[in-house]
Amino acid sequence: MTDTDPFERLLTAFPALAALEREHLAFAKASFGYPVLAEGDVAYVEGAECPNYLLCLGGRTRVFKASAGGRELLIYRVATGGTCVLTTQCLLSGGTFPATSVAEAETRLAALPATAFRQLMAQSAAFRTFALDDYGRLLSKLFTLLDEVAFSPLDQRLARRLMALADAHGVVSATHQQIAQDLGTVREMVSRHLGEWERAGLIETARGVVRIRDRAALAHGRLPGR
Repeated sequence: MTDTDPFERLLTAFPALAALEREHLAFAKASFGYPVLAEGDVAYVEGAECPNYLLCLGGRTRVFKASAGGRELLIYRVATGGTCVLTTQCLLSGGTFPATSVAEAETRLAALPATAFRQLMAQSAAFRTFALDDYGRLLSKLFTLLDEVAFSPLDQRLARRLMALADAHGVVSATHQQIAQDLGTVREMVSRHLGEWERAGLIETARGVVRIRDRAALAHGRLPGR
C-alpha cells in the first residue's frame, strides 16, 4: 500500500477528525504513524499493554479470544474506516488487551501514540466526541455478540454467520475450520450442521466453499428439524 499523504487519507476515512481545532489537527498530523501489517501479522496480543489508538485505513484485522485449549471465538473484525473498541477501552481504562488481533490481509493502520491520544482527549472537545461516540457504537455491537453467544443456539449463529460472509452470489469462501473459529466452536459441529442443510437442499459445499441455495430459509431460520 502506498500513500502520497496518509494524513489526508485518514481524514477521508474518518471525516469527523477534520472538525478538530486547527492546533489540535496539526498536533494529530505530527503524532500519527502509519504501520503496515502483512497478512498474518499480529496487531496486538492478549495481555499486552496498549501503546496506540488504532484506526484502519485499508485491509482488515480479526479480533478474537483464544481459550487455553486453542479454541477461538471471533469478537469482531476491523475493516477500512473502522476503529478497534478494545484499543479504546484499554487506553481509557489503563488495562491490557483482553484479546488478540491479527491481520487477515495487508492492512494499513493509523496509529496515534497513547500519550498523544490522552492529550487530545483532555484538550480537544471534537476529538473527545469522535472517540467516545465511536466507542459507544462499537460497545453496543459487543453486547449484541454477547447476546448471540449466551442465548442463541449454534445453528442460528451459524446461519447468520453464513449470511454475513456470503457474497452477492451466495458464496461463502471459508473452510469449516475458519467458520468454527469465528463461532467459538469445533469444526465437527459446523460440519454436522452444514451436512444436514446440504441434504435438505439449503446449501452446497465444496472444498473451502459454501454456496447458499435457499437464502430465505437461512435468513428466517427455517432449518431442518427446527
